[in-house]
Amino acid sequence: MSVTARKPKLTLLSACTIPLLLLAACGGSSSTGGLAASQVLKFPVYQSPGTWDPGTADAEVDQEIQQNVFDNLWRFDDDLNIVPDIASAVPTQANNGISSDGLTYTVHLKTDVKFNNGDAMTSKDVLYSWNRAVALQGAYASNLSAIAGYGDVQKAAGAPPSNSSGSGTVSFQQNIENRLAANDPKFMMSGVTAPDANTVQIRLAHACGWCLAAWTLEGTTGAIVNEKTVQTDPVNWWSKPVTPGQEGGMVGTGAFYLSAFTAKQSMVFKAVSNWWGSPKPTLSEIDIAIHDPSAVAADVNAWEQGSFDLIGYGGDSGVLTYPLIQGIKGNSRFSSQLVTQPKGRTTWVSFNIGYPATGGPFLGESATAKGLRMAFDLAVDKAGLVSTVCHNVMCSAATGGLVTKGLVGYLGDGKDPLAKYDPAQAKALLQQYDPTGKLTAKLKYSYNAGGLNDPVAAYLQNEWQVNLGVHVALDSSSDASQFINNRLTGKYMMSRDGWQFDYNHPQDWFDNLWGYLATAGGANTSGFDDPTFDSVLKQADAAPIDQALPLYKQLAEILQQDVVYIPLYYSVANLVIHSYVKKAGSNAAFDHYWNEISIQSH
Repeated sequence: MSVTARKPKLTLLSACTIPLLLLAACGGSSSTGGLAASQVLKFPVYQSPGTWDPGTADAEVDQEIQQNVFDNLWRFDDDLNIVPDIASAVPTQANNGISSDGLTYTVHLKTDVKFNNGDAMTSKDVLYSWNRAVALQGAYASNLSAIAGYGDVQKAAGAPPSNSSGSGTVSFQQNIENRLAANDPKFMMSGVTAPDANTVQIRLAHACGWCLAAWTLEGTTGAIVNEKTVQTDPVNWWSKPVTPGQEGGMVGTGAFYLSAFTAKQSMVFKAVSNWWGSPKPTLSEIDIAIHDPSAVAADVNAWEQGSFDLIGYGGDSGVLTYPLIQGIKGNSRFSSQLVTQPKGRTTWVSFNIGYPATGGPFLGESATAKGLRMAFDLAVDKAGLVSTVCHNVMCSAATGGLVTKGLVGYLGDGKDPLAKYDPAQAKALLQQYDPTGKLTAKLKYSYNAGGLNDPVAAYLQNEWQVNLGVHVALDSSSDASQFINNRLTGKYMMSRDGWQFDYNHPQDWFDNLWGYLATAGGANTSGFDDPTFDSVLKQADAAPIDQALPLYKQLAEILQQDVVYIPLYYSVANLVIHSYVKKAGSNAAFDHYWNEISIQSH
């Protein structure tokens, strides 16, 4: 996903086809005492939810909450392995869950799964949820795009309204509900059927090496929702608290349900009594305060006083500033409760390569354009950025390609030639391709303000000034949404760019950021497209991971040879978790599930 929000398309790996990476999951240390009398977990977040509807959700900050309310057929465990959720097994060819040609999946459901309104969950709910998600055409709908009939359903539904809060959206979503309730075949993918109440069969239109992982991504289109509940209010059902055993509200099959919600203030989730899954939740309640980002320092003080149990959950693992981190490290009482975890997020600079309307010296594939891109790349000391801006705490150097270290598709330490720093060569290239300085006279670097983006921009500006003698103006935007829109429509010369993986498969990166698929989805920041890249991408996406990895490596090398980007850094999360909070923590992708956590006596 984009590090701010996701544009269309994205996609972890099938446990049956790849060796999933086992990432060490960091967590707060636990005491040796018994359970505390109060099992209420308290923490702040720094944004109100955009939506918790799996059919339209598009942001990490929302999905970190949703994963505790909704279930998929499978889920990722804390080590990013794919494990059964409401399905009884992860399908493989060995267990006859996947056909010999790889095009048909047969999924057997657990028979004891219930929604928190008391309804039994059956195969009908899976068909409803997946067909609804495809018709809604949210940011993650394309996770289901390889299924036969996907395009037919979207064609029948028509284009969704551009204004997500207007009356057109109400009509659009109500029509989808009406058609699904009527079992309209035009709104049902031909590739998803239910042979019986406990079996789902999925038929693909073409080979897909990444599909199982994409369907497993929590909080998105693979999650199962309750049709009766959604139909009570197709647009806003997700924001309404639940009364267990009654209709309406944010009904799911997960271990927790929404008990109270006050926009921009607070939200409360409670454990589902006699929940069907495992482990049974020890926590009885999750109290979440919604604060402005300016409150982080005050919240750290409150955490130290015990008013909060942790800070950094809910998609906010990067909220602690360096001074706050240093203050915690310097406090002998709390230093051991600072949890550091590498995240699957990479930040880089994109050049405008394929948007002629904006222009600039980096446009196209001429020797001059490539030479100038290389000059500006080599002029940046990436290791210096990590030490100066991140203080070797908040990020690490991106030396192994844009797929983050620790993920499938990482090229290896020092394997990205664009991570090199050579100011002398940079200066020579500038003199060769722009001897008068005319081409690089009015350059701008565009970025959205906030967090590390501001000091990174200042650092880059200084590097280009000192090492190239070129002044690059800083084009800062306080409106992140507008910045992303401008970036994705090519209204820049150089731009901050980044991606946080959705699932641990290289396809998630290469389909969404470059080439014909990213262009079609309106997500190609650089405008880079190339027939060879597109051809290799098609082969890679269809192949099992062992065959696909060399092809994805080839794609990475094409980007490097073309100098499509300047690699900057891999993100590192910093959370504070009191030692009495057992099994709380994070991995490269998401917070540990709430039903794993307990509070010990303290």
